[in-house]
Amino acid sequence: MEEKTPRHLDIIFRDSGLIAVNKPAGIPVHGSRKLEDRPLTLLAMLRKLEGKPVHAIHRLDRPVSGVNLFTTDRDLLVSMSRQFEQRLVRKTYLAVVRGWPEQEGVISHPLLPPRDERKAGSPSREAVTRFERLATVETPFPVAPYSTSRYSLLALYPETGRRHQLRMHMKHISHHLIGDTSYGRGEHNRLFREQFKCHRLLLHSWSLEFHHPSTGHPLTVRAPLDESFNRVIQTFSWEKAIELP
Repeated sequence: MEEKTPRHLDIIFRDSGLIAVNKPAGIPVHGSRKLEDRPLTLLAMLRKLEGKPVHAIHRLDRPVSGVNLFTTDRDLLVSMSRQFEQRLVRKTYLAVVRGWPEQEGVISHPLLPPRDERKAGSPSREAVTRFERLATVETPFPVAPYSTSRYSLLALYPETGRRHQLRMHMKHISHHLIGDTSYGRGEHNRLFREQFKCHRLLLHSWSLEFHHPSTGHPLTVRAPLDESFNRVIQTFSWEKAIELP
């Protein structure tokens, strides 16, 4: 299947070697061998735009939006990959979850690989996520067995980078991510679709903080929220919770 030319690619930072894209929810970074028709991917879009090889430094899951880093330089790929491996990159995600978690906390819970990667005897791997509750809301919409429904806006800070880590960790503490069709709660996902016209996973890679691999200078790259996520923020009057200092 021939790949389509992208109409728009939201590049939020670029220099001679690094490219940061505000990845849309629903667009994969890489193609999948399991799909008969190769989907439109961020890598394909960037390679078409750049006219030369582009490498993904890290990868967001398909339903997740936000900052995703790429490079056209193999040396920068090695250097940035090392920063991720050594946990020198500070990652901040915004998420909407069911319920009201504690004001802040640490989830240290080893994880098995996701089912599509798991093999017999696969060991659990260390996984650590810090979280901070930014805002809460109680809506008048009932979700059994309760007469109302409660939700929170969280900042999530993964200290490890396991696939599906944030989604699995929020399930582990029973504060499932809204819009998560793999680990979430269907009744809450349905409520958001019907009441708030939100059809996506409410998990967004808001910012990455790291040292530029060429200059050594500290760099923060931040990705704005899309229309659907913003609509939820505005509906619940959560704008001040994500105002930057």
